Formats: sequence, structure tokens, C-alpha cells
Amino acid sequence: MSRAAVRPYYGWVIVGITVLALLIAAGARSAPGVFLLPMEHALGLSRATLSLSASLGLLVFGLAAPLSGRLMDVFGPRRVATAGLLLVALSFGLSTLAHSALALHLTWGVLSGLGTGLVGSVLGATVATRWFVRKRGLVVGMFGAATSAGQLLFIPLLTGWAGRLGWSGATLVIAGVALLLAPVVWGLLRDRPEHLSLQPDGDRNAAPLPAPTPDPGVMRRALRSRDFWLLSTTFFVCGFTSNGIIGTHFIAYCGDLGLTAGFAAGMLALMGAFNFMGTLASGYFTDRVDPRFLLALYYVFRGVSLAILPLVPPGLALTAFAVLFGLDYIATVPPTTALTADTFGRANVGTVYGWIFCAHQVGAALASWLGGEVRDAAGTYGPAFLAAAVLAVAAGVLALGVTAPARRAVRPA
Repeated sequence: MSRAAVRPYYGWVIVGITVLALLIAAGARSAPGVFLLPMEHALGLSRATLSLSASLGLLVFGLAAPLSGRLMDVFGPRRVATAGLLLVALSFGLSTLAHSALALHLTWGVLSGLGTGLVGSVLGATVATRWFVRKRGLVVGMFGAATSAGQLLFIPLLTGWAGRLGWSGATLVIAGVALLLAPVVWGLLRDRPEHLSLQPDGDRNAAPLPAPTPDPGVMRRALRSRDFWLLSTTFFVCGFTSNGIIGTHFIAYCGDLGLTAGFAAGMLALMGAFNFMGTLASGYFTDRVDPRFLLALYYVFRGVSLAILPLVPPGLALTAFAVLFGLDYIATVPPTTALTADTFGRANVGTVYGWIFCAHQVGAALASWLGGEVRDAAGTYGPAFLAAAVLAVAAGVLALGVTAPARRAVRPA
């Protein structure tokens, strides 16, 4: 047997490099929630103002997703991910020089949102659908788990660094890590298996198949598709109920309850640990179960978790919420990606999923901003959590309206 015949599939190297990039993007996007209180004390800005900066970051993160997806479909993930990491390093470095609300909105919000959006929005979906078919759901689940691991790893680290170095010192650490990772991604990431004379999943053919080409009119088709709007609406709710309200405000909510930042960071890390398991399991089941039913289950389960949060007493009882909520924090990603690829073709995932992910981040940005406004106006986060719970249950019902895979016309690769 030749050495080439037993050579491991390079797609798994691509998975490893993508995981590293997603870890950094997740850590960078976790920073606003961790630094909210330290920045409030250091800069003398209101929580609503800082929430607006975080909201802008989430919004631009989402708006960058269609751009990132289109650029990846045309120029490949390698160039786009490298550029995104360099932007993350630049934006985080510049944000330490910002001492006014406007400067913070531009650096901490707009520029960081663009950088993390180029890396963390559609990179995983694009890589998984280009390099894998039979194991696509599993690989998307692995990428979702990497995002959870980024939360699990970075939230306690950022909390500790903020205590020792201040929020600006911790921000510079993130900038440095992103800067060091950029040349690694450029050197090892490859755009398609066909460029290495390989096929998805490592399959070998007597005659190499041509690389699938993006459909330039795919978004015109998507905008006329009921499935596109259902997937976008449910993912809007996903962002509203995860990154937006919990990711941005949970540590501050725990502070309102008289709990320490370290305890709150530990609860978020616990969410990350259970989300790691939940997202891996979601990827496994996405390859085997109707993704629509998985989405419905996840959203209803999330709604129940949010509904009980205002009733949970301070302290260790929050562990139950962290476990319940963590199990499906981003478990929605594998079934949403699978439905997008099956409906619009794997060559078009970057473009179409980019717009669906944009809806996710619009929801996250809206919840991030409204959460701060509700807290300042009512003195409590309770109404915001209950509204998010209602939206989550509604999204579960809407997910069942997506066209069943067995009834969907076969789409081009």
C-alpha cells in the first residue's frame, strides 16, 4: 500500500486550524460581557452606553456575516479568516486608547465587530460544507463546541486578567493572540479539498470531480424562499436569547444579585462546558434526525430555561440554570447549517448562511441594547428575560414550518 493511500485526510487539519480561529473569535466576542463592569468603573460611562458599544459590536458582527460569506465563496476562507484575525488584533489594540463613548463605539463596537464577523460568523459553516458531506453535522457540531470552549476558556481567563491587568491589559492580550494566529491560519488553511486533488470526506474518485461553483443568483432565489425567512427568523431569536441577553448581561445580572464577578464567570464557564457537550451531540443527531425537530426542541427548551431564571434564588441554585441553558446555547447551529446547505447547495452556504447569521446577530444586538435599557429603566432584568423566553418558544413553533428534507427538491452542490 502506497504512503498516499494511508495519508490522513487533510480536512481534519483544516478542522483543527478552524477550531483555533473560532476559539479566538469566541473569546473576543465574550470580552464585552466580562469587561462591562470594569469598564463602567474605569471609564465612568453608564451601563447603557457600554451596552450600546457591545450592541454595535454584535450588530456589525452580524452585518459582516453576509460580506464574509460572499468573500469566502469567491476568494476562499483562507484569505478572509486571516484578514479577520488581523482586524481583531487592530481593533482590540486601538480600543485601549479609547476614553470617550464615540471612540469606544468605533473601536470596541464597529471595528471589532467587523474583525470577529469575518472570522467567527460563517467560517465554520463554510469549511464544514466544503470539506465534509456525510460527517457535516458532526464537524459543524465540533465548530460549535469550539465556540463553547472559547467561552469556557476565555471567560474565566478574561475575568482574572481584568482583575490583575485591568480591562485594557486583558484586551491587549487578546490582540496579541489574534496577531500571532493570523500567519498560522494563512500557512495551513486551504480553501477546498479539490485544490489538493481530494474530495469531501476524503473520498477518492477515479476521475477528480470539479469544485462546485457558487450560484451568483442564489440570494434572489433565497429571498423568494419561505424556508430562508423561517430560518432567518428563528436564528434572529437564537441571537436574541443567547449572545444578546445572556452573553452580554449575565455577569451584570449576577452583580445585581450581590454575587461576585468570579462566581458569574464560573457560571458562564459551566454553560460553556455543557454547551460543548450539547453542541457536539447536536451535530451527531443532525446527521441522523430531522433538523427541524431538533430546532423546535432546542428553542422550547431554551424558553423554559429563560422563564425560570428570574425565579432562581442567588447562589448555587443558578447552577441548574447554567446547565439547562448551556445544553442548547448554540446547539441550534448544526441543524440550521444543515438545512441551509440542503436547501441552497453547499457551494452557496457562505452567502446564504451569512445572511441568516446576520439575522442572528441583529437579534443579539437588539437584546444587548434593550437589556441595558430595561435594566436602567426598571432596575431589574426580569422583564427582558421573560420576553426572551416567549420569543424562544415562538421560534420553536416556527422551526417546524421549514420544508421537510424528504419533500425538498434536490439542490445543486
